[in-house]
Amino acid sequence: MQYPLQFRGEALMSAPFYVWGIVNTTPDSFYDGGCYEKTDHATAHARLLWEQGACILDIGGASSRPGAEDVDSLEEWRRIAPVISAVKGFSAEEYVSCRGADMIRTDIVPLDFGRKPLVSVDTWRASVAEKALEKGVEIINDISAFSWEKELLDVVADYKPLYVLMHCKGRPQTMQETPCYGDVVKDVYAFFEEKMNILVQKGLPEENIILDFGIGFGKTLEHNLDLLRHIQVFEALKRPLLLGLSQKSLFGHLLGLKKNERSVSTQVCTALAMRQGISHHRVHEVKETVETLALTYALQNGNA
Repeated sequence: MQYPLQFRGEALMSAPFYVWGIVNTTPDSFYDGGCYEKTDHATAHARLLWEQGACILDIGGASSRPGAEDVDSLEEWRRIAPVISAVKGFSAEEYVSCRGADMIRTDIVPLDFGRKPLVSVDTWRASVAEKALEKGVEIINDISAFSWEKELLDVVADYKPLYVLMHCKGRPQTMQETPCYGDVVKDVYAFFEEKMNILVQKGLPEENIILDFGIGFGKTLEHNLDLLRHIQVFEALKRPLLLGLSQKSLFGHLLGLKKNERSVSTQVCTALAMRQGISHHRVHEVKETVETLALTYALQNGNA
């Protein structure tokens, strides 16, 4: 499913795939919590992910792992504000110089390596989203589907950013306590339809919406696998899908892998998902993912 990204009526980029680099400024995220808590560490990590090929940097200041403790909006903003400012200062000239001659064959895999990253903020709070958009952030990545703070719907409708509409059953503190569905695929599909209608009626252009299943958010292993088996069902919604399964616990539950042993499984699932039409991938390991997706594209669509 190919949908070029647009922001406020302007086409931003068109690519065979989009890699979102995860920049956690939190002390307690499930995979890299505490590694990039300091601003200079988070900024350096964001720059590295950008240099490795992430076209979108997703900055988060509040962990949403199962059982995570909540933080207030002031602390969340304190964590991410300086990182946003630093990333917005990255230049296309820097990118080209740092890549040098070590590039993927763009005549076969049509990637644009000469551009600034788009900036996404991973938040469900209206005040944090509004401040981020005032700083020029292009994307709001909302795990709550504007259901935890109703004011976020107004912010999104007013500013009209790109908006990730994610399915989450419950809040992080309790979402993995016996999640239950009638039919998870049908239920998530209906959820997307309902929420998209609300967004569009409120004033957000439909072409600004990106959908995310919310792998691991209020779902058992069986629920996650069922959604991944039925990706093509969601083509009828005519919106791009963002997949966030990097290093997730489903690989632990299915294969008995610890969190530092899930890189290969993540890459295999990423390639299979791209073959089913998912073009947006939110990941911790950008270099490996860019290589995985470039190879998948070349084998599936390339003209070499």
